[in-house]
Amino acid sequence: QVQLVESGGGLVQAGDSLRLSCAASGRTVSTYVMGWFRQPPGKEREFVAAIGWSTGYTVYADSVKGRFTISRDNAKNAVFLQMNSLKPEDTAVYYCGARLDRNIDYSYWGQGTQVTVSS
Repeated sequence: QVQLVESGGGLVQAGDSLRLSCAASGRTVSTYVMGWFRQPPGKEREFVAAIGWSTGYTVYADSVKGRFTISRDNAKNAVFLQMNSLKPEDTAVYYCGARLDRNIDYSYWGQGTQVTVSS
């Protein structure tokens, strides 16, 4: 089992920055891919970014490329999402997820953290 806890959400204005954190505990995550997803109001959950824990390889949704950066801290067993130049359309509940690197589906999820961007 892997437990994930997100933090760092809040209410900001358009153009501001915010940094989300995801603390992982339980089973070692060295063979996992860690991802950030978001669910805007009234919409389905969508992919934002992912990072291979051991490789550091990153991938981003087109909508956030150049504005968001995913990173990890092995010592802290944590994954971060630095969000710059935030837009109102970034408003969503942001979730941290984990999957084994050989799997497609994410097996573990955090409880989510709300990000609201006002115009």
